[in-house]
Amino acid sequence: MSARQRNDAALTTKEAFQAVGLKWEGTFAEAAAGGIRAVHRQLQERLEEIPHAIHKDTMLGLSYHAFPGGEGFIHYAAVEVEQLGKVPEGKVPEGMVTVSVPTLTYAVCQHSKEQTIEASYNNIYNWIKEQGYKEYSPEHLTHFEKYPMSQDPYDDHPEFVIMIPVET
Repeated sequence: MSARQRNDAALTTKEAFQAVGLKWEGTFAEAAAGGIRAVHRQLQERLEEIPHAIHKDTMLGLSYHAFPGGEGFIHYAAVEVEQLGKVPEGKVPEGMVTVSVPTLTYAVCQHSKEQTIEASYNNIYNWIKEQGYKEYSPEHLTHFEKYPMSQDPYDDHPEFVIMIPVET
C-alpha cells in the first residue's frame, strides 16, 4: 500500500443477488468525462420506480469489461432488489435492466473523500497480489463500488467501497 495513502483491505463474501438499474456502455475516457455520473444521477431520480428495492441508501456501480483488454466497458448503476427472480422482466421500469451477480468472495476497501481514487485502486490490487489471491472476473465482472445513494455523483471527491472479486 502507498505510504502516503493507506486503504485497509479485507476479504468478504457476498451472497448472490439481483439488482435493477441503468446500463451505460462506453470507454474509460467517456467515463472520466462524466458519462457514468449522469447515469448515477438518473438512478437517484428514478429510484422510487424500482419495485422491491432494498438497501435504497446504497447505489451499486457494477463494472464489466465489454472488450477484455480493450478500452470499453459496461457499467450498471443499480440498487439491490429483494430476491432472485422477484422482479420479472415485465415489471422492470422502462429503460432499466436486471443484473444477477453470483455468490463471490471480494477484496474490499473503503475509499475516503480525501483520498486519490487511482491510489485506492492501486492499493487494493497490490493487496490482492501481496496476499496471494487472484482477481476473478465471472461473466467479465471486474469490480463493483458501493456509493451512498445521497452522494452527489458530480462530487469530485466521492466516497465509496471498492469490491474486487477474487479467488482465494
